[in-house]
Amino acid sequence: MSSSTAASETAPASDTARDGTTQDGPGPGHDGTADTVTVVREGGLAVVTLRRATAANALDVDLKTGLLDAFRALGADDTVRAVLLAAEGGNFCVGQDLGEHAATLAADPAHAMDTVGEHYNPLLAAISAIRVPVVVALQGACVGAGLGIALAADIRVAGEGARFATAFTAIGLASDSGLTRTLVDAVGASRASGLILLGDRFTATDAQAWGIVHRVVPDGDLPAEARKLAKRLAEGPTAGYAAAKALIRAALPSLGDALERERVAAQALGATADHRAAVDAFLAKQRPTFAGH
Repeated sequence: MSSSTAASETAPASDTARDGTTQDGPGPGHDGTADTVTVVREGGLAVVTLRRATAANALDVDLKTGLLDAFRALGADDTVRAVLLAAEGGNFCVGQDLGEHAATLAADPAHAMDTVGEHYNPLLAAISAIRVPVVVALQGACVGAGLGIALAADIRVAGEGARFATAFTAIGLASDSGLTRTLVDAVGASRASGLILLGDRFTATDAQAWGIVHRVVPDGDLPAEARKLAKRLAEGPTAGYAAAKALIRAALPSLGDALERERVAAQALGATADHRAAVDAFLAKQRPTFAGH
């Protein structure tokens, strides 16, 4: 979940495209003009694209559902050899759409955090379970659950202007989207503790130095470089990649256990006065005051 002040800095059908690729999506998107998630097949490569650029790709129900449907379908498709996850616009993803979340808090507070179990946990599990390599292209803000989604991929390529943050504690939450396992795996417990508790932003250069991203490229080169890498993987030894991914997963603590612990914590923290006040303060562009309950 989570979102960030970065957001304030930016403002099922199938058909065959004219180039012969196939495109699938979950249906009309949030603004009614385009799908919020599209999947385009280029031979063995599947390109999944987030398409809420006008909202900095904030995760509303449509976008979360579209991503979950896309990754579940790709995971069941034996013709997929690699996946590229990308996003339209200047930002990869600023995390949960807090406007939508605030409305749910007001209308049905007891179930406002159900999205963690209904959307985030299944999505992270679906991305992690895919047997083929998943490459993600990161530009602009990659925050909160957006960072969690990126860390669920196998290889991350970032534009040099990309910026990152966990951002959960800024709204009175702890973490979700698997960060308590994937971020710790990437940077170690000490640095992960600082990044989660303090919520400080960090740059693409930091992310590469700390092992979060594999490669940093000029912003203008990001789409081509990420696609080039994903196509290389799509043309590689699929069985070998699948075995390597399984061995790596077996060596790590269970993502499923981390997701469930995060869900329980989110349900408890989502009911606090601190969380509701912090969400309201964020939307009003004010600094929250925390009372500790």
